Amino acid sequence: MSDKIIIAGGGIGGLATAIGLAQKGIGSIVLEKAAQLGEIGAGIQLGPNAFHAFDYLGVGDQARAMAVYIDNLRLMDAISGDEITRIPLDDAFRARFKNPYAVVHRGDLHGVFLKACVAHPLINLRTNSAVESYDQDGASVTVTLSSGEKVVGRALIGADGLWSNIRKQLVGDGMPRVSGHTTYRSVIPTEEMPEDLRWNAATLWAGPKCHIVHYPLSGWKVFNLVVTYHNDAPEPVAGKPVSHDEVRKGFEHVNPVARQIIEKGKDWKLWVLCDRDPVSNWVDGRVALLGDAAHPMLQYFAQGACMAMEDAVCLSAELDAAPDDLEGALQRYNARRRLRTARVQLQSREIGQHVYHPAGAHAELRNAVMNSRSAEEWYDQIDWLYGSTGLEGAVSAETRKRPMFT
Repeated sequence: MSDKIIIAGGGIGGLATAIGLAQKGIGSIVLEKAAQLGEIGAGIQLGPNAFHAFDYLGVGDQARAMAVYIDNLRLMDAISGDEITRIPLDDAFRARFKNPYAVVHRGDLHGVFLKACVAHPLINLRTNSAVESYDQDGASVTVTLSSGEKVVGRALIGADGLWSNIRKQLVGDGMPRVSGHTTYRSVIPTEEMPEDLRWNAATLWAGPKCHIVHYPLSGWKVFNLVVTYHNDAPEPVAGKPVSHDEVRKGFEHVNPVARQIIEKGKDWKLWVLCDRDPVSNWVDGRVALLGDAAHPMLQYFAQGACMAMEDAVCLSAELDAAPDDLEGALQRYNARRRLRTARVQLQSREIGQHVYHPAGAHAELRNAVMNSRSAEEWYDQIDWLYGSTGLEGAVSAETRKRPMFT
């Protein structure tokens, strides 16, 4: 029997887990179904909690070197064109949360973890290795690959995403929940971005049943565009190329200033957003779920990758703390992570409804409430999220007296 831990999935969560375990002297085999290790997509927003995780996992310097540090989070009214509020990400923000806020290309972030994994002797990376199912006997776990090959290890971590085969066997909760929200993604050269919108900010234009997000990437070489339309899409779609005309349809009602961003996009691809309801348990003996396999969430908190990295931090810490009690360590990992991630899942849905997509009086109320807050009040509101290291639960010591859904 191999004494290594099997990790199903070579995305950000799987590789972060492998390097986290290796930092503790624990070997792993990463089984990735694709022919090569890489990430599809463009930008990721990184809150301070992501940098807490980078530092814990030993890649803080590398992650900081390829990030773009933005000045503000800006919320704009996509109908009037007016600014609703902004959250400054300056020295006061960094002092409060002990780390910055940044944006990065998903592929660049994946590359940081991949380079660290390739360099580490305790990590074995395998491609063309799709995990179909698992069996366990109380002392080991045997996974069956789509090729029929068997791989044996002392535990299995399912980091195999929204459509996880490990979750299918462990939780058995069927298909993901389709949100009906369709996201279109594009990346454009900075010189093609309207000059008056080249803000050093993660900018959200919020409108009725739609929103637009943009921010600079890759050393200001390009701008990431993410536009979402609540069009009641009935089934999951991922990465489908679409025409410019199809993208335009959901945004004909928004302010011309915001709409011009869509006109600059090219090579648009479509995703229909999906998540799942939170579950209390994602551990079965020597098998545990991690990242999107455990708690897939909508994009509205920009926390999917961050939560996966926090999972990796917590899992490696628990396994290191109890090397002779693997099953107990996995249960403690589950207990630490399940309510915090459930909170992000549920609040992501809520802010999608109440911040990103409201109309009429609902939107006016949003504007009034959000405009009334000072920077310090915003920091208080987000302390529970950005102030954590991944080793805390749903409510940190600083936020126990504040209401949850705010």
